[in-house]
Amino acid sequence: MQPDIALVLGVIFAALAFPALLSSFSEGRAPRSAAVLIVLAAGLIYWATTSHPGGYALDDIPGAFVRVIGRIVN
Repeated sequence: MQPDIALVLGVIFAALAFPALLSSFSEGRAPRSAAVLIVLAAGLIYWATTSHPGGYALDDIPGAFVRVIGRIVN
């Protein structure tokens, strides 16, 4: 897996974890699915930043999304 794809998946998983976390807390359930998503997101983002030469800055994230979407469309 390329670092751009891992970064994009990690950001998407982190975005999906937030509503799952709020939902589980509001219903009084244990946040198991949110915890799994947070661990996956953290692992993917960590792997992407360590395997990409020079790492990623916050300004590089939109460019990574564009490159991944470009690979899918093309």
